[in-house]
Amino acid sequence: MTDYDDFIRRKAITVEPVGISDPPDVSDALFPFQRDIVRWALQRGRAAIFADTGLGKTRMQLEWAKHVHEHTDGRVLILAPLAVAAQTVREGMSCGVNVTLCKTGDDVRDGVNITNYDRLHHFDADDFSGIVLDESSCLKDFTSATRNQLIDSFRSTPFRLACTATPAPNDFTELGNHAEFLGVMTRTEMLSMWFVHDGGSTQDWRLKGHAEVSFWRWVCSWAALIRKPSDLGYDDGAYNLPPLNMLERVVSSDIRQAHAAGVLFIEKAATLQDQRAARKASLVARVQACADVVNASKGPFLVWCELNDEGDALTVAIDGAVQIAGSDDREEKERRMVDFSEGRIRVLVTKPSIAGYGMNWQHCAQMAFVGLSHSFEQFYQAVRRCWRFGQTQSVDCYVVTSEAEGAVVENIRRKESDARRMAAEMSEHTSEIVKASIRATTRDTTAYMPNVRMRVPSWIRTEREES
Repeated sequence: MTDYDDFIRRKAITVEPVGISDPPDVSDALFPFQRDIVRWALQRGRAAIFADTGLGKTRMQLEWAKHVHEHTDGRVLILAPLAVAAQTVREGMSCGVNVTLCKTGDDVRDGVNITNYDRLHHFDADDFSGIVLDESSCLKDFTSATRNQLIDSFRSTPFRLACTATPAPNDFTELGNHAEFLGVMTRTEMLSMWFVHDGGSTQDWRLKGHAEVSFWRWVCSWAALIRKPSDLGYDDGAYNLPPLNMLERVVSSDIRQAHAAGVLFIEKAATLQDQRAARKASLVARVQACADVVNASKGPFLVWCELNDEGDALTVAIDGAVQIAGSDDREEKERRMVDFSEGRIRVLVTKPSIAGYGMNWQHCAQMAFVGLSHSFEQFYQAVRRCWRFGQTQSVDCYVVTSEAEGAVVENIRRKESDARRMAAEMSEHTSEIVKASIRATTRDTTAYMPNVRMRVPSWIRTEREES
């Protein structure tokens, strides 16, 4: 009988690097830790960079795209959120990478090209040898049309790079979707190998305890996660950010708010529906509390809201405020984001879902949330528009809520703790893999060490074994 260890080795599935085995020198315009990551991603060919906000994902993806173009003599497309595309073109100019801003496939030129996600249907994926997803957390929902379109469109693209900050806490589906986009393993295969259902819901999965080390080693063979340069052995330097001051403002509820919410007595909201009703009932008081803070300040101020009525009321109550609303056309949204970036707008009012990703607003050190959703990712990303590398002032972040809204703030804090734990688990394995020049990815299985001799029934023994 074949030795069991040999049998397991033959069954192992390996995923070899498909990139540039000996990449050329990476630009000195990048920090040493950024150069390490770019070289690793070029060698992998298909990789994910999970780098915290402000660590230079834009520069890394531009350098990666430039080398892919030079290596393949083909075109590379970067997909980015609204307004980030124009910002990336300016970033490319500062680091010596020419980037063409495209609205349709007719605008594509040789080299590095960029467009917004919502214009993807105007492009033919077969025209590109490389694809970069900027803020690739859009892959998170496995039922979304965007996720399916991205995976299907670029399934045959030789070079693929996905860049985002730390994935949502305990959202293993997001990791599986990244792996599927990169062609490493399908989401279904990942779940069947390392996870079990947690409860009756088919969407709730729990990592098998004995498979934890194996799983994170597999993830970090195709994804590099860093929270700061010291994760890779470098000095953090300017990445040690100034303080972030979280300043809560809780608006008191009164009986009129209770009646507006459809109840007779004041009580903390227990359900999502109750929380929404409480938010609407306290809208006037929360807007006024925020306006008092913003109108008393003189510097740039970023105000985040969740409801259209909140945005409208804040724009009226705050002196000189300009709103970016969902109903604004694409060009107007982009123009107002640029105007805020360049100081022509002092107070910008908008939603995290509109402008919470990708923008660099280090010139602003004051922000306010007029209420919170339960999305930690949106909250985290919105905060990091200002509190990021390059920020020289301490950042004041006001959170204005109603006392009747329930445990929304506590829920965000819990998710933040989950995210930190997940990042710590991943980063344990990151440094070794990022620094490796080339490394094959093997599908790990739980080790089996037999200690009882197998007894084969006589009816399946061969004549040779019986003799």
